[in-house]
This record gives sequence, C-alpha cells and structure tokens, in this order.
Amino acid sequence: MGGGSDQDAHVSKSSPSWTTRTEAEDGGTRVINLDHGDPTMFERFWQKMGDKCTLVISGWQSISYFSDVGNLCWFLEPELGREITRLHQLVGNAVTEDRHIVVGTGSTQLLQAALYALSPPDASEPMSVVSSVPYYSSYQPLTNYLKSGLYKWAGDACSFNRDEPYIELVTSPNNPDGFMRQPVVNRSGGTVVHDLAYYWPMYTAITSPADNDLMLFTVSKCTGHAGTRIGWALVKDKEVAKKMTEFIVLNTIGVSKDSQLRAAKIIGVVSDGCQNLDNPDEHLFQYGRRLMTERWKRLRDAVNQSGLFSLPDFPSNFCNYVSEVTEIQPAFAWLKCEGDIEDCESLLRGHKILTRNGKQFGASTKYVRVSMLDRDETFDLFIERLSSIRL
Repeated sequence: MGGGSDQDAHVSKSSPSWTTRTEAEDGGTRVINLDHGDPTMFERFWQKMGDKCTLVISGWQSISYFSDVGNLCWFLEPELGREITRLHQLVGNAVTEDRHIVVGTGSTQLLQAALYALSPPDASEPMSVVSSVPYYSSYQPLTNYLKSGLYKWAGDACSFNRDEPYIELVTSPNNPDGFMRQPVVNRSGGTVVHDLAYYWPMYTAITSPADNDLMLFTVSKCTGHAGTRIGWALVKDKEVAKKMTEFIVLNTIGVSKDSQLRAAKIIGVVSDGCQNLDNPDEHLFQYGRRLMTERWKRLRDAVNQSGLFSLPDFPSNFCNYVSEVTEIQPAFAWLKCEGDIEDCESLLRGHKILTRNGKQFGASTKYVRVSMLDRDETFDLFIERLSSIRL
C-alpha cells in the first residue's frame, strides 16, 4: 500500500466510522491512504439499513460443491443468478438476455478466466493482451504473473500494430481517469473483454444497456461489499463461458456458496430499494450519487484553491436510469501535478497522503490516482490537507 501501518491506513475500530476529525485535532500525523479502492464510503448506508441484509445459514446448508448441475456454471447459486439479472434489468446498464452468467471470486478471477478462455491452447505464440493508457494498474501484473504460455502483456492498445491475434481490455468507465471507453484496436483476429465494474448510476450516466460479448461486473463497486469477493461475467458465447467455468473449477473448485448467498441477499435489497420510490433513504444509487456529487465538488474546490493540481473535465450525458442529464463522477480522481512538479506521488506522500503513481497505469509520474471511495473521516482530512499544500 505504499507505506504506512494498518493503524495509519484505516479508521480506528474504537470510534464510529462516520465520526469526522479536523486536521487540527489530528495534528497532521495520520497517514491518509487513498492508494487502494476500498469502497468503505458505503458503510454508512448499510448501517442505516439495519438487518435488511442479515442472512442466517444453517450448518447443514451449502455443504455440496454443486449448486445447479443443469447450469453451464454449475456452482452458480440460482438465487444469485436471478438477482443479478433483476438488477441489470432495473438499472438498464447491461443486456442479460441470451447471456451465460459465470460467477467468480471477484472480477479479478474472472479476468484471468477470460484470458484463459480466449487464448488458443495450441498457438505458436502467446496471445497479446493490450489496453489503452492509462489502463488499470493491475492488468499488466495479472497478465504476466503466471508467465503463461497462453497470453502475455503487450502494452498500450493505441500503439499495438502487430498483425496477430490479440485480447483488448476495455474498462468503461475507465480506471483510473473515469472516461467512457471503446476498443481502439480495429483489426481482425482480436477479442475484447469489457470491464464494466463502474458502470453504475453513482459513477456515470447510464446511456444504454451494454451489449458486448464478454462483460465483467463486481459486487465491490456496485454495493460496496468488497470483502464478499463476488464478481460475475455476462458471456454471449457458450464455449467461452464453458472455458471460463473450467478455469475457475481448476483454480478454486467453484466459488463460495456463503458469499454468493450473501451477495444475492444484498443485491436483492438494492433492487428492492430501486423499486421502492416512496422511501428514497433505501435507494443505494441515489445515496451514492449524492455523496459522489458532494465529494467531487469539494475536490474541485480544493484543487482550484491550491493551484498546484488539475483534474479532467467530464462531459454530461442523459442518464436513462434517473431520466435527467448527469455528469461523470468517477470512483477515482486522476489528479495531475502542474508546473515543474514531476513526481506527484512523492509530493503528496510528503504530506502523508498515499496515492498510486501514474507510472503504474502506463502514464506520466505527474499523475496519481486518488480513491474517492473511503470513509467520510478520511476524505475530510484529505480535502483539508490538499487545500493547504503550498510550495
């Protein structure tokens, strides 16, 4: 996490997570860790929801490896499959008809399963995997980690000009810069994996249902339950879905039923809130949208006050889900240091703010990625400290 102890990086367990603390009270000693994307900002919403997501699993339940032997993904709990389909239909962010749902231990495992499924086992050379700069920082290490003979990292999609098969990873909205993305490599022999972890109404306008051959989603950025470790893929091609399932079976012999049942319960509560228009306090996406709107306004004010930084400007689009024009409000801020500052990460670390260096995303060290998803207390301290930086 780039330095700092667990105590520095997390809110003390002895105080409520919503307690705010000023810089003066803090004494400027606490390390603010915004390197990771831990979505703890959702804690407050779920605390207010009380026992609505409480789930009791008896000792005799979930003993078998198998969930639905008639399903291609035989370890997918039917209840989770139904709730995933229901949520996408309510939000309108993805086509689920004629798609196979493959569940994974987060979208990270599903990405690895997709690379395995899309790479021919008998090719003379590993399949090239590319993504446009700035790309998600984990793509390169995940692709190269096993030193697989099936696929290899080939860098920036914008500069990929080899006449050979490839896999392009498209994150939309993009992590780290928040912009909507489309594939950029336009030649035959390629396949595309669409990582749509952030295509939810709190982060961006839902302009149309995504209708791609292979789409990845995750509970962590949809509901905030990163610790549940559940993601899912919507896959059009039956053979690709089979091979992805095969990878997960070889990797972990399926996915935890307990996690799946908890995820199904949580997603069901989110869907119920979407339909219960009489009680907006139970509407997760409205809550998230309000919070992100406030946070982005405060961040832009702080950046303008400092004069040392800049942020991207985003277009506004009509959101079909909320039936109004909305702005992009990403889960991460792609912050740039202006002028002669070449290492933005080091500058912020000197003020006890931990961020992720732009170099890890294939970009300049003048950039850093800053998580917008931490607890209120952490975000308040970050804004106060950022506003006070002077050279």
